Amino acid sequence: MPIIVSEIKTPLDASFDEIISLAVKKVGINKSEVKDCALHKSSLDARHNDNIKLVHSVFLSLRSDNLEQKIAKKSDCRYFEEKELIVRKGTTKQNGRIVVVGFGPAGLMSSLILAENGYAPIVLERGAPVDERVTAVENFFKNGILDTSTNVQFGEGGAGTFSDGKLTTRIGDELCSYVSKRLAEFGAPEEILTKSNPHIGTDKLREVVKNIRKRIISLGGEIRFNTYAKDFVTENGRVKAVVTDSGEIECSSLILAIGHSARDTFEKLMQKGIFIEPKPFSVGARIEHKRIDVNKSLYGKNFDNPLLPQGEYRLSYREGDRGVYTFCMCPGGYVVPSASEEETVVTNGMSEFARDGENSNAAVVVSVTPDDFGKNALDGVDFARRIEKTAFILGGRNYRAPAVSVGNFLDKKTGIEKGVEPSYSIGVEIADFDKLFPPFVTNMMRKGLYKFGGKMQCFKDRKAILTAAETRTSSPVRILRNEERASVSLNNLYPVGEGAGYAGGIMSAAVDGIKTALKIMEIYASE
Repeated sequence: MPIIVSEIKTPLDASFDEIISLAVKKVGINKSEVKDCALHKSSLDARHNDNIKLVHSVFLSLRSDNLEQKIAKKSDCRYFEEKELIVRKGTTKQNGRIVVVGFGPAGLMSSLILAENGYAPIVLERGAPVDERVTAVENFFKNGILDTSTNVQFGEGGAGTFSDGKLTTRIGDELCSYVSKRLAEFGAPEEILTKSNPHIGTDKLREVVKNIRKRIISLGGEIRFNTYAKDFVTENGRVKAVVTDSGEIECSSLILAIGHSARDTFEKLMQKGIFIEPKPFSVGARIEHKRIDVNKSLYGKNFDNPLLPQGEYRLSYREGDRGVYTFCMCPGGYVVPSASEEETVVTNGMSEFARDGENSNAAVVVSVTPDDFGKNALDGVDFARRIEKTAFILGGRNYRAPAVSVGNFLDKKTGIEKGVEPSYSIGVEIADFDKLFPPFVTNMMRKGLYKFGGKMQCFKDRKAILTAAETRTSSPVRILRNEERASVSLNNLYPVGEGAGYAGGIMSAAVDGIKTALKIMEIYASE
């Protein structure tokens, strides 16, 4: 069984052979005793920008089992046991197909696992396939013409398709490596298997999504695009059928992978008596700096070293129960129009794989809870929607976004200073953010920006730009489920992913979808 040797520090230009030699030296063996080796993970240590290093972990397979046992006990060493997907199939005959509503990360991966094991799911996606979706999204970006069914939030691949394609997560689940390998199998860059902060990029992620769709279809699954699940027929504590414009679809189980922006579906679930509770989320704005200034803040004199990745950061500050933090940082990326409802303005961040845009951006958001917006299930939805509608008005009622320079925002003034050109494609309007957000949000944003300026020089740039509103950081609701991963209200309804309130990002949503597919397969026999 391979051993992982960690904490191998090298210069940026170290070769693979040099890394392995250091690993062998660290555990005190001869290289001749190594049967096989490979890179496991690499991360950047830029805490001291005058001495930037890479920190690696490597796989070592040794010729002697006894030696492996001895080495595995050493500091920074452990056995590696690859997580296998264990599928247990039940015997219950399906009465109808397994239906998956939503084709984002949770829906994609649950459908893939089901199809590969003979269950041939039917997938209903309200938006368009990815190529048509790109056309609709670009029309909105360029002309401000919003398609409420196909946009940055809805369509093949979910909201993550128009993002940085980040795979970082804090869930620490063994299935994360499985997801990464499957994504690489379908066309993601191989480096996602070894980098500690992997990303796919919106451009490459689109091809991955299409390849997964083709795989599902080749195994008998059906993908029905531009198909909205507008209602559900229930009977005896179960979902009997899903209602669409083209008729009803009988289902044995319904996986609800609707994403965090499916507000109309949340409302329909409430009408059907499905238990939903409000949950905390965050609101704020996107901050843009010049990419080179972010790199200088992180790397100092090494800012232009071609061996270094584009600079990324993650910052946070807390006072009592209130937090402000950066989220979804997009190096060399763009702030993109991300509305899914008419007469609202929503921002998000997006990067291509190269991350070579002029600016880098991140959300600067403040945590909000039911104590702030109300204890009823959809009060968080209403809170976010009010901000988005106000942003639409402040932006001029044409999908332009409210914006302000950081310095003016800190001084409680309005205005945009020349220095950082906003990348929001429809355009921005000077606005007073104190008219957009409640005081507890703007006050905490200001405190956070001051604190972040003490950690990174670029955050002291008063000409940096804030563009609003960032309101889709996570779902404002949780569709409560039991230990069997089914809704507490209907025993064959399976809420998954971000929209259900059980994930936050591509990786955690994908893992959640896989686990639910495995649970359903334990009940039913395959077709």
